[in-house]
Amino acid sequence: MKITGFELRRVAMPLVAPFRTSFGTETERDVLLVRAVTPDAEGWGECVAMSEPLYSPEYADGAAEVMRRFLIPALTALPGVDAYAVGRALEPFRGHRMAKAALEAAVLDAELRATGRSFAGFLGASRDRVPCGVSVGIMDSIPRLLDAVAGYLDEGYVRIKIKIEPGWDVAPVRAVRERFGDDLLLQVDANAAYTLADAAHLAKLDDFGLLLIEQPLAEDDLVQHASLARRLRTPLCLDESIASAEHAAAAISLGACSIVNIKAGRVGGYIEARRIHDLCRAHGIAVWCGGMLETGIGRAANVALAALPGFTLPGDTSASARYFATDITEPFVLQDGHLPVPTGPGLGVAPLPAVLDEVTTATEWIPA
Repeated sequence: MKITGFELRRVAMPLVAPFRTSFGTETERDVLLVRAVTPDAEGWGECVAMSEPLYSPEYADGAAEVMRRFLIPALTALPGVDAYAVGRALEPFRGHRMAKAALEAAVLDAELRATGRSFAGFLGASRDRVPCGVSVGIMDSIPRLLDAVAGYLDEGYVRIKIKIEPGWDVAPVRAVRERFGDDLLLQVDANAAYTLADAAHLAKLDDFGLLLIEQPLAEDDLVQHASLARRLRTPLCLDESIASAEHAAAAISLGACSIVNIKAGRVGGYIEARRIHDLCRAHGIAVWCGGMLETGIGRAANVALAALPGFTLPGDTSASARYFATDITEPFVLQDGHLPVPTGPGLGVAPLPAVLDEVTTATEWIPA
């Protein structure tokens, strides 16, 4: 395909409730969307970078700037492009994986729409629906946490993930386990809030039969994660530490994890996410699909990814209503604890023009 140009669009999506993690609290999702335009079709991608560089070094304004100055010119200079060519063309530019992932997704969506193929079919999905978990942020009190968990279970979510940090870990986990029983699929996510000095404290979580402890230590410390893994009975899962298939291979070799959370934006795109899935599956490492409070654009791609055969644990592919009163696409609605995998061309969803216009704060057209 020849790229006619790219549109960068910023939208402001208020969250239905504040979402607090160990690195901050969000009340509104500042989203950078990318639209790839070709003579045959248009495609959409969502950049998952936050408004501030807290989860990762990337942030939305920076992602827009690197796209504008470097990444988009590299793509529009090509005589023709497909999703694989995106990766090759952008490889010389260090980092900026979330920006690259959004561009790859937009080009791939356009390519698949033009040929009538689905995202799920391209990636190699083996299911037509995926089980859904939900991520529960840090709360002001344990009673509020228990009320939130009860509400999500009533909605049908099949797995609960609790965000933790020092001072909010053992007590809330114990309370959830005591209230909802041993059969509840329960895991925790620290977002790198601990150090190896906290190993003995983290070992107290072994008593609660958790599916996993996600990213307890710093993202750049695979060696200490390996040390911690030997001191815990609970499986360790890595998130921020896994930025590529090479990182995943190193983590597996070191014994730093037995589970991997795959986020396409974090690893540079859905093609790299599939590589990590294939690598982990070959080594007997379970994977699941993480979330970054995506709109329906990013959610559609994540659901397609989560339908691959190696995704054996429920992901953070929650329904639209978990975060937004109104999504920019037709909403994803939970059905018996699952979301259906879109089957239409490309992502299988598209922004609703009236809704998109209402939440748009800025647009920029970058021609070829």
